[in-house]
Amino acid sequence: MKRYVLTRILKSILSIFAVVSIVIVMIYTMIPSDKVFDNDAGAKKMKGDQLVTYKMRKLKELGYQDYASINEMCIATFGDNAKACSDGDEAARSQAVDKYASKGYAINTLKSGEPYAVHKYRWYELLGRFYSKLLVIDNVNAIKDEENPDLERKYYWGKNPYNGTPALLCSGCTYKYQLYFDGSFPFIHQNKFRLDFGTSFPTSQGVPTLQVINEGQGPNKKVEQNFETGLTEQSALIQTSCQYKFKTDHLDEKRFNDHYASCLSYHESPSMVQTSYTLGLIALVIAYAMGIPLGILMAQNKDKLVDKVGIAYINLLIAVPSLAFIFFMRSIGTLFGLPDKFPQLGFNDIRSYIMPVLILALLQTPSLMMWLRRYMIDQSNADYVKFARAKGLSQGEIFRSHILKNAIIPIVNGIPASIILCISGALITESAFAVPGMGKMLPDAIKTTNNNMVITLVFIFTTLSILSVLIGDILMTVVDPRISLTEKGGK
Repeated sequence: MKRYVLTRILKSILSIFAVVSIVIVMIYTMIPSDKVFDNDAGAKKMKGDQLVTYKMRKLKELGYQDYASINEMCIATFGDNAKACSDGDEAARSQAVDKYASKGYAINTLKSGEPYAVHKYRWYELLGRFYSKLLVIDNVNAIKDEENPDLERKYYWGKNPYNGTPALLCSGCTYKYQLYFDGSFPFIHQNKFRLDFGTSFPTSQGVPTLQVINEGQGPNKKVEQNFETGLTEQSALIQTSCQYKFKTDHLDEKRFNDHYASCLSYHESPSMVQTSYTLGLIALVIAYAMGIPLGILMAQNKDKLVDKVGIAYINLLIAVPSLAFIFFMRSIGTLFGLPDKFPQLGFNDIRSYIMPVLILALLQTPSLMMWLRRYMIDQSNADYVKFARAKGLSQGEIFRSHILKNAIIPIVNGIPASIILCISGALITESAFAVPGMGKMLPDAIKTTNNNMVITLVFIFTTLSILSVLIGDILMTVVDPRISLTEKGGK
């Protein structure tokens, strides 16, 4: 079993990399790079050489190409002796340009006559650059600050400033708090290893994509905090997120004894991930609490009134378009004084959650009811059921102790996927209620050509999907030990 799980994990990793690689190549080679700037307000304010230079630098930053201005070509060619080239010496400039041209760079010219070099990355270069910087490992030599040559470089034990629990700290790393504990899931947190998918663009410009997804929303929330200098004040800073700051100001010096003063902030509202997961998980619990008992009841009363009403309910919800059902239910909700838009009452009012959660739950119940009914009816015709009846077991005992145990196995297989993929949000429901969750993130990222965000979300969703399938298979063996995933016991 261990060998099987290890093999599945390795295959899963390869599958994730294959999917992400295909998406990267498609995005960077099949979509015109100029579409990146269609929703960029900054680019719309520029023209001429300023616009060309801005686009070249931004495309370099986003990983489309390598770009060098004439000054950068001069420095790369002549090093410390680049002044003559930069000042306009034609022979020196020609030598710098020829050097880049010999490397395969395309040489273009601005309207001002200034040359610049561009090398558009091939598909294998795109993948190599992406994966080479994907995993970032923080270390004591990460910070290079010429103005702080005496920076001490070490790991040491300290305390979480919020709860006093032990924390592993670092001087010289990008993040001060490398490992710490608190009461929020997953309870053990670290900044030693992180994935770098680049920054978001054109929306949330300059912010790492994972930060956009995980950071809270709304205004900053200030709480009373004690800082290492002894200062106590109302602050929104999250001290365990602090990174090294090269230029500190007076306020930083009042709070901190070192340069670790660039911190994230608490927000009044939860992140997009937390919002979607909260809605999805509550809806999932309700769906299973409704769907499984109703499915069992229908199977136990096959072709009777309960079964016919259940089948009518299933057919109705399957036949009616989801969008129409959502708007119909939203209209009903307004009759009871419930908001038709999530932001009307906000995160802190339970009424904001009622209709989105109820709709998500109702949309999931038909498939649960239908499949559980079908599995139980199929099992009821099996030989072991006939044998149980011959032994004199009641219909209720047969359903509870035998049929349900076998029929529930396929349902159990899908539970991990249902739980894990709550994180992805529900596109139509969240759009209809203007819920600030994950549901619209991928379509919006595609629409605005936010390539780094698209790649980040594809990576997350692919990883979660593959992981949920593996967990579902393992969970089946726990529910029914007769099932073996190894070749010895069957496939």
